[in-house]
Amino acid sequence: MKKLHIILLVFIAIAIGVLVSFMGNLSTYETIASAKQKEGKSVTIIAKLDNTVPIEYDPAKNPNYLSFHIADTLGNKAKVVYYYGKPYDMEKAERIVLKGKMKGDVFEITQKDGILIKCPSKYKDDPAAAKKNLSENQ
Repeated sequence: MKKLHIILLVFIAIAIGVLVSFMGNLSTYETIASAKQKEGKSVTIIAKLDNTVPIEYDPAKNPNYLSFHIADTLGNKAKVVYYYGKPYDMEKAERIVLKGKMKGDVFEITQKDGILIKCPSKYKDDPAAAKKNLSENQ
């Protein structure tokens, strides 16, 4: 084999290795039921805050413990435990994106960036304000 062929094979092998490493970071959104089947593995869930059960957060007692309940689009429900402070305006969230692991019936989030709050748009209920804001920014 020529040196050029060897260099090309090494380059192709490195490219395949890089692509495979990026494939490990691709995540799909799971339902609560499928997350329970993957107990102990890191998953991402999109759900709504279940307002029928109160949020458990007492910063005087433990500022790094938050517990609440979620419901996914299929109607499955689960308790969530987050080991950091309560995110701002969590009660107003339309949806919540959670990254963590199922342990039994509890979804545990151990990373600070494990919760992403999807709040409603401030222009959702006021089309006139949205139109005004659009005309001012042109």
